[in-house]
Amino acid sequence: MSIESVRRSRRKLLGLLAGGASVLYAGQWAKHFLHNPKPRGFSGGMVGGNSKVGHRLRSELQRSPTETKTIEIAIIGGGISGLSAAWWLKKHGLHNFTVFEMDSQAGGNSSSGKNLVSRYPWGAHYVPLPGQDSHYVRELFEEIGLITGYEKGRPVFDEFALCADSNERLLFQGEWQDGLVPLRGVSAADRFQYDEFFAYLETLKSQKGRDGRPVFTIPLDLSSRDPDYLKLDKISMSDFMKQRGWNSAPLNWYVNYCCRDDYGRPHDRVSAWSGLHYFASRAGRGANAEPQSVLTWPEGNGFLVDRLVSMVGNQIEENSLACRIETLKSFCNVDILNVATDVCTRYQAKHVIYCGPRFTAAKVIRDYAPSMKLEYAPWAVANVTLKSKPKSHGQPMSWDNVSYYSPSLGYINANHQDIKVNREEMVLTYYLPLDKLSPKEEREAAYRKSYEDWLDVIVPDLEKMHPGIASTISSLDVWIWGHGMVSPGVDFLWSGQRDELRKPFGRIEFAHSDMSGISIFEEAQFQGVEAAKRVLAKDRS
Repeated sequence: MSIESVRRSRRKLLGLLAGGASVLYAGQWAKHFLHNPKPRGFSGGMVGGNSKVGHRLRSELQRSPTETKTIEIAIIGGGISGLSAAWWLKKHGLHNFTVFEMDSQAGGNSSSGKNLVSRYPWGAHYVPLPGQDSHYVRELFEEIGLITGYEKGRPVFDEFALCADSNERLLFQGEWQDGLVPLRGVSAADRFQYDEFFAYLETLKSQKGRDGRPVFTIPLDLSSRDPDYLKLDKISMSDFMKQRGWNSAPLNWYVNYCCRDDYGRPHDRVSAWSGLHYFASRAGRGANAEPQSVLTWPEGNGFLVDRLVSMVGNQIEENSLACRIETLKSFCNVDILNVATDVCTRYQAKHVIYCGPRFTAAKVIRDYAPSMKLEYAPWAVANVTLKSKPKSHGQPMSWDNVSYYSPSLGYINANHQDIKVNREEMVLTYYLPLDKLSPKEEREAAYRKSYEDWLDVIVPDLEKMHPGIASTISSLDVWIWGHGMVSPGVDFLWSGQRDELRKPFGRIEFAHSDMSGISIFEEAQFQGVEAAKRVLAKDRS
């Protein structure tokens, strides 16, 4: 993909103005904010209680159940993996199961919320066009009407789910530009490296290894095992860029942004295999969609959660914390604490599908002690409701809005897919990966911060992007994801470490995006369906 094709895919690139505007723009912000150091004329607070409920495991492990029930399958965790396992079991005729979700709503890091202005995501907010290997995604999308048919072998997608123009914009050199690759004022040497980099990615998208598999695909376990490519997992994406001579600062900013976006880590702490997978695996095509299009909704992937929940029906028990699981010869004892009623019930289940993050399993499952440790990227997410649309210089507001100068990933316009014209009130979903220190240090620091502390981080950052935006905020809520998602560090994905994650433990099968090492919808769904298929095979053998 050359830089010229990047331009074309983003429709029409606005004319690039002469330099100097960035200094003026920053000065306007500083003048405004220094005279208004703590604008607080809005409501809001800290939301998301999953960490508090999860931490009850420390005190509830010895809780004695007051009653015993029998069930065929207990699914622990109502995130995408758990809901996908339930969806697959039900459509293949096994109905005697229950999904136990510790939060008050299912969804995991695809959860969503709403207010009088809009629905909005609290985590994952889009799905790329599913490629040829994403069979389960396509099957689900056909069932729920996101794929309405096929033309010449390519799926036709629901137009209302395809991200509307314009998709992305970047605040760079004092002005919002179309697309996220920095363009304004970059040197000829930078542009040459852009062309090389994107052309290389295009070759990878169609490349096959010596085993005949695609080098990079989704689900990633269907990718090639060719050693020439797997060795990329042993070096960082940053070092890979250096080896190729790609030292352009704006190009490395872009690659670093993409790694932080999908993995919660900068590109010097993400393997080159993972970094290239981000770009080269997204090769899905649609009959009515441009390449690199995505499917999105105001509530983000909460839309998919709602559809899965409706298909699973009343077989989801929320506010249900699995505090102890013991696997025996012919069944498992599963102790579930209802955190709303404080009643503990023991379920005797023939099979268990454990869909929680793997770090929780050793605390819950008796005698289970995996030797490997995973790292989870912590995140701060804020939903900011505005009374009016913020002013911008250059490209008008897009779906994804990113600042070259911000430690955040910018914000998503939750109302981008609305068909309402001349909207003034709107919700911005702001994403901040906490990746400066180690995940443990960042997590501990995040939990120590008060709501006011987070406002002192988020509001000034938004003010730098949109001077005066603070005066238009009507509410601002913050959610901290302490263990937001698994991160694929150097020498993790193909070192053999994930092999242990795949192994069952007695009558317990596991399913979570942890097992892929990449926390995206497609991987979580794949692991959930695969676990359900293993249980079905055992049950019917």
